Amino acid sequence: MHIIDPIQYPLSPDAQYVPQSHLLSEALRFESSVGIQNIVLVQPSIYGFDNSCMLNALRQLGPHRARAVVAFDPATTTILTLEEWHKLGVRGVRVNLQSVGKKLGMEELASILEQYANLIRQFDWVLQLYVSLDTVAGLAEIIPKLGLKVCLDHFGHPSMSFSAEKVLNSGRLDPYSLPGFNSLIELLQEEQIYVKMSAPYRISRLVGDEDIEIVAKELLRVAGKKRVVFATDWPHTRFEGLDIRPFMEQVIEWCHGDKVLLERVFRGNAEDLWGVR
Repeated sequence: MHIIDPIQYPLSPDAQYVPQSHLLSEALRFESSVGIQNIVLVQPSIYGFDNSCMLNALRQLGPHRARAVVAFDPATTTILTLEEWHKLGVRGVRVNLQSVGKKLGMEELASILEQYANLIRQFDWVLQLYVSLDTVAGLAEIIPKLGLKVCLDHFGHPSMSFSAEKVLNSGRLDPYSLPGFNSLIELLQEEQIYVKMSAPYRISRLVGDEDIEIVAKELLRVAGKKRVVFATDWPHTRFEGLDIRPFMEQVIEWCHGDKVLLERVFRGNAEDLWGVR
């Protein structure tokens, strides 16, 4: 989830959109309403490398209740800074290409990920990637060699436009026809690779999310009890006002009453990912 306060904490000059304020007090009311006590704060793209807003929220919550994922420039950030953040409860760094529409060559991206990995490995932090699924295919050999936990945002962010047409025309979709999906499944066989089940509204092209449902069920079948992590994506930036409860109910239905799977997707896998003991 994200905390956003454009009044107290000005947005980055490069921000792609201007959201409403979504304060910690509101976040806690929402999380309480859906029965969630412990949360993970994630740096939104609109703040760039300025983590001040999120870190202030993290200080208020304390590391006993919250974890956080920062964004920083690996060329200018010091180990001392990372140590200070770690004490606050930071446990990851986010590399976000998707929200800002940034395109990098595979060699350049691989080099950047190695820079991040070399900095955060000693802290056992997570490298959180928001990239397109076809990019994951290019990184399939690189990610396992980084030597740290990696979490892919939003189902791995598959492109569903053409696939939605196939669902409408035939009533079914082979998720392995999506560019990069086979690579994602192969990566999920690695012990340190996770995927976040969140924000279908950023991906689906069908009412009812039938296209995402097919993808989600396969992810749950392959890795649900180990490396699939549910996330609310509150406050649903650029989709403000959306009610996430129907999606939560969908995920529960996809677990088909398997109590172990439910516990892992909604809590246990996240505890493993973020180092909660």
